[in-house]
Amino acid sequence: MSTTIGSFIAGGIAACGAVTVTHSFETVKIRLQLQGELQAKKDAPKMYRGVLHGVNVIYKNEGMRGLLRGLSCAYIYQMTLNGCRLGFYDPIRTSLNSLVLEHDISHTSDARIKQYQSLPVNIASGASSGILGAAAGSPFFLVKTRLQSYSPFLPVGTQHNYKNAWDGLSQIYKSEGVRGLYRGVWPAMIRTGFGSSVQLPTYFLAKRRLQHWFDMKDGAPLHLLSSTASGFVVCVVMHPPDTVMSRMYNQTGNLYTSAFDCLYRTVKTEGILAVYKGFFAHLARILPHTILTLSLAEQTNKLMRRFEEGTLGIPDKTRLKTA
Repeated sequence: MSTTIGSFIAGGIAACGAVTVTHSFETVKIRLQLQGELQAKKDAPKMYRGVLHGVNVIYKNEGMRGLLRGLSCAYIYQMTLNGCRLGFYDPIRTSLNSLVLEHDISHTSDARIKQYQSLPVNIASGASSGILGAAAGSPFFLVKTRLQSYSPFLPVGTQHNYKNAWDGLSQIYKSEGVRGLYRGVWPAMIRTGFGSSVQLPTYFLAKRRLQHWFDMKDGAPLHLLSSTASGFVVCVVMHPPDTVMSRMYNQTGNLYTSAFDCLYRTVKTEGILAVYKGFFAHLARILPHTILTLSLAEQTNKLMRRFEEGTLGIPDKTRLKTA
């Protein structure tokens, strides 16, 4: 087992713990994003009027089952996405550092290369690792989105009545083939690239600044404050492409011909602020999700390093905290 695999596993486990807590807010966010799709603001019904109202309405009509629709798919997606995002971030970063400083990639294990910090390199590394994860997990996010948008009581957007995640994957494959399973993958890659380009760089920047300004020691308080800053920035940057992605994933047929077409028609019909529909539900999800993912990843990485060093005899070469 390599340290990259260890980081992959640590990132996936941490993300699954986080998504268990925040999944219900994701359900509300998706329904808010689909509510009033391609309808003028004055004509659009408002069945879900915000985060708490949405949670309350779904719980009253559908129970916890409604709030947690698609959770199994979310676990698989989070393992894939965050495993890639946290597992590949540092190898990509050190490879790019090696190219920048030494003009080849054979010096990734050098201490100077590992410690070198460059904001453009960090952003490119975050975006690249996120895009890899989004591409790998796209079919699971597709089915998750459709499961979460489905409501037998207060439907919004196109409704897909799948029995479960496997039924959803099977139905899509039978009717549309592999291409159907990767419907919306491009906006998903853009959305996740945006979020990932700022998530880890912002986290590590906030962490270093807090340590420098306030002499904070490595531990839970530092992880909490750093991940809070990261989560807020991620939400602001990622929400517009997230809205586009939700609509493209949920469509049947070819309502939108491309991500740009979806963005253009949404803004033209519903106004510029339509791309921020469900923002506070997203913030309510992304803040605790980011806090839990990054904080748990710090702790899980420590356990994985102990296992690798103590049981497998692998030297410690990759540390989340020094990325």
